[in-house]
Amino acid sequence: MIGFYNWSVVMTYVGLFSSVFGITQILEGREGIAFICLLISGACDMFDGKIARAMKNRTPDEKVFGIQIDSLCDLVCFGVFPAVIGYHYGFNHGLGLISAYMIVQAAVIRLGYFNVTEEERQRVCAEPRKKYQGLPVTTDAMFLPLLYLGRHEIPKQAFPYVFQIVMIITAILFVLNINVKKFSVKGIVIMFMMAALLLLGYIKVRHGFR
Repeated sequence: MIGFYNWSVVMTYVGLFSSVFGITQILEGREGIAFICLLISGACDMFDGKIARAMKNRTPDEKVFGIQIDSLCDLVCFGVFPAVIGYHYGFNHGLGLISAYMIVQAAVIRLGYFNVTEEERQRVCAEPRKKYQGLPVTTDAMFLPLLYLGRHEIPKQAFPYVFQIVMIITAILFVLNINVKKFSVKGIVIMFMMAALLLLGYIKVRHGFR
């Protein structure tokens, strides 16, 4: 089987599987499960990089493969998956098509640019990044589930519009030439745990896993 296989790559593939499964769930109308899948994909993306950096015996080819495969999977997880969620809210024309295209296109640009700069950076520096240019695409996995969690605080008719607007703003932030400080692993873990617990608890109490 072609490719390179290690625990970092496996973690990336788990995140991809979670998003593909989440797409099937949003198409079936199981919104709660879909957003949990998005959270899981975000957590996998956070940890696969940490695992990769802990592996000191990776070959140059394995490093480049890891960068490429991570970005390809991120495009599905944090570009295509959110676009499908936006489409699910009834916007199959106009604003919905604009937001879906923008978030996928912005993710393509953001990830392609990251690949070029990261590959070059790793040639001269082994230190982990301390900041990013543009908002990392993984932030979808925090913003969108929390937005879903707070949907009952937004008028029902307005929520789809709010969701689309948040996606458009997020897409713009992906490609803006701004420096974004990298979250510490501890901080990200806490944020994901809080979001996951809130989402699971809310769905269980109010709706169940429908």
